[in-house]
Amino acid sequence: MNSLDANHFQQALPVNVGARIAQPARINTTIEAEVKRVLICRPNHRLGNLLLITPLLQEIANTFPACKVDLFVRGELATRLFKHYENVDKIIQLPKRPFPHFVQYIESWLSIMTRGYDMVINVDKGSSSGKLSLQIANSKHKVSGDIFENLRSKFNDYDHHAKFPVYNFRNYVTGQGLKQRNSAMPALDLKLSPAELADGKVLLNQLVASDRKTICLFTYATGNKCYSELWWENFYERLQQEFPEINIIEVLPVQNVSKLSFRAPTFYSKDVREIGSLIANTDVFIGADSGIMHLANAVQTPTIGLFSVTNQNLYAPYDNNSVAINTNLSNTDECMRIIDDILHYGFIYQPDLKIVR
Repeated sequence: MNSLDANHFQQALPVNVGARIAQPARINTTIEAEVKRVLICRPNHRLGNLLLITPLLQEIANTFPACKVDLFVRGELATRLFKHYENVDKIIQLPKRPFPHFVQYIESWLSIMTRGYDMVINVDKGSSSGKLSLQIANSKHKVSGDIFENLRSKFNDYDHHAKFPVYNFRNYVTGQGLKQRNSAMPALDLKLSPAELADGKVLLNQLVASDRKTICLFTYATGNKCYSELWWENFYERLQQEFPEINIIEVLPVQNVSKLSFRAPTFYSKDVREIGSLIANTDVFIGADSGIMHLANAVQTPTIGLFSVTNQNLYAPYDNNSVAINTNLSNTDECMRIIDDILHYGFIYQPDLKIVR
């Protein structure tokens, strides 16, 4: 919800809503026993932004195993994305367009006001709706989406949009008396089922030979994140020269367009889980910073994210031999060496490149 939406909602609230805003929580060493229901506020509908909260969901489950989580989001996509997260209880959906669905819009806000929580977490400090939902939710423990300089100086990956909510959560519960957790940062995870993975293998085998490794391309992205047709055509020809024994396929966006003029075998679907199941059966994913890039990262396929305008420190794919490449600083030869490392050696050894892992 943008600031205009938030203003309209605030005007529709009862005049005594300020009385519902909880005071800052006091130190309490029994937080582990207290927290049984958590609200995560991420009122956004974009695929990538929603997938970036999966590490936080896992961290909450690891910290409070019996806890149930409600999600405050926008649109209907979250229902598909989080269907296999056992700790997700209720998904509270703001409509994408509030005015044509004003009753649902008000009901969503009233739901977080009247449904009691033990902890509320706002993921994005820049979201006016997120900040408002943090204020009006009825909860003792509240974790803001603010950036904390002491944590930024301590963790060199703190700014990453999937990681800083986890660092903030860990910092808060440690301050409430819980033992500090220093475990590895959870990866993005769509939690595909064995049946979904098997279906994805069938879909892939319908496109290309099953006895070869496969490179998956996604040539689309929004706005100026999208590389040109010429860039992708040159890159595709280079891939064919360097890896003649490897399958190359292209996953198409919902717009059903191709920067390669459909030269490679293509896959089209509007179902993000079906797209994810196919990508999960490939060996390397290559694409610009986009929701599908995060989807590839979330199905544990080695993901090469191409960055030219956005900050890879905020959105880089990570884990499972995934890297972000700044194409303003690295050339195609360097990209090919990384792909070769993944395909033929199963690890990346490129210490001199401008990449983020």
